[in-house]
Amino acid sequence: FISSAMPDLKPLDNPIWNALNTEHSTLALGDGSARRYPADIGPLSGLADQSDASYEALRELAGLDGMVGLFLTEPPVLRPGWTLIRGGELDQMICMNPESLSTTPMPPNATCRLLIPADVPEMVALAELTEPGPFRNRTIELGVFYGIFDSARLVAMAGQRLHLPEFVEVSAVCTHPDARGRGYARALMAQVIQEMQQRGKTPILHTFADNQPAIRVYEGLGFTLRRTLHLAVLKNEA
Repeated sequence: FISSAMPDLKPLDNPIWNALNTEHSTLALGDGSARRYPADIGPLSGLADQSDASYEALRELAGLDGMVGLFLTEPPVLRPGWTLIRGGELDQMICMNPESLSTTPMPPNATCRLLIPADVPEMVALAELTEPGPFRNRTIELGVFYGIFDSARLVAMAGQRLHLPEFVEVSAVCTHPDARGRGYARALMAQVIQEMQQRGKTPILHTFADNQPAIRVYEGLGFTLRRTLHLAVLKNEA
């Protein structure tokens, strides 16, 4: 169930910062104008703003040679000692009115189930192969994840990352190259979205703006573009 009342969309302008100050505050490191997830969960970090003070607070959280990932409303304004490792425009998409979540049946040898800590080594390996975004040993703590297994091998997964009071982010959507073209991404996203709906949350996601194949899948599930954000993966070299 998703409430028909229009949620306040403003927190989505700074989604990592707002997640770390609300639903994920118990995971947050830092209590000033910068916060981050523990490194073994991932590099995502949030800034209150792009001020000198915020970047200095972020430097302390990153540590020497540490990496952090930011979602910004404006292009990054780097201070001395920071190196931009990766940038790009992100489409922030929102699913206010999900399309039919029915999916095609699983092939005979394929099964879909909730992923558990014992699955983490396979989850990390699949993420390293397909690069849906950073995935670490503790990323599973961010929310529920579902996987599809083909003859006991994990071949696709999707789950949740950022949690805000009214929104949850779909994340880690990936399929092994050997198993693509079977509708697994859509099936898993439908499972993840249904779990969010049951809790009255509105699904969101972030994808590179030039990733048209993925965007078409998301649009087919009812996601629409809300705004563009700027990714900044930074390394602290000061």
